[in-house]
Amino acid sequence: MSDVITLSLTTPPEHVLVADCVAADRFAALSEKDIAELPVMHGGRAARLGDFFRVRGERSDTVRAEGDLARAEGIGAGMARGELVIEGDVGRDLGLAMSGGRIDVRGNVGDNAGGARPGASRGMTGGEIIVHGDVGDEVGARMRRGLIVVTGDGGPGTGKGMIAGTVVVSGTAGPGAGRFLKRGSIVALGDIEPPATFRYACTYQPPHVALLLRYLRLRCGVDVAEQRLTGRYDRYSGDLAELGKGEILRWVKS
Repeated sequence: MSDVITLSLTTPPEHVLVADCVAADRFAALSEKDIAELPVMHGGRAARLGDFFRVRGERSDTVRAEGDLARAEGIGAGMARGELVIEGDVGRDLGLAMSGGRIDVRGNVGDNAGGARPGASRGMTGGEIIVHGDVGDEVGARMRRGLIVVTGDGGPGTGKGMIAGTVVVSGTAGPGAGRFLKRGSIVALGDIEPPATFRYACTYQPPHVALLLRYLRLRCGVDVAEQRLTGRYDRYSGDLAELGKGEILRWVKS
């Protein structure tokens, strides 16, 4: 057993690399050899994880991936526990339908992070995704529970169709953020334009946001300015075209 399993990219993929076998809980019972033999798809053709990564460590649910994984898709899909740290950019479908554990990315992330599998009604149902960078379209789409934090900008459709859970965006949230929101919260520390189907409710200091931001600063290494901890937020209720029990909380610049 190792303290951590490290995947170091040795052969950058030339095509899309579907690597949904990479999840912290799946590695907990596997040897180095077993991990290297896990199946992936490269450009639509079957391959092995070891064809692209050097594997060091075994039988641990703490995993570190190193390298430019912008063409790697589905990493952390279905993860239920453990910790996965990615040092670099990563492609779409990060944490797809995950239910527990934490994914921490030190780079940018593609579309549909924390989202749902094709045809599924729910995305992630638990766990945390912390992105120290920007994300693509529809981060947190149809998520049921869990926490997603983006220190950069969010793409179009952030939190689209959320059933519950929390998405925090420090930068600018793209157009259509919160559309079809049933429940849950989008906390916007930067610019966001609530959809027309949201209604302004009030401006106040939400105590749960201050607690959340302190947690992110102390436990997740997220840089949170003091004025956002103590500041006031505009609350918008919606989506009124759905259940209308969700909210967008937009930080008010002083």
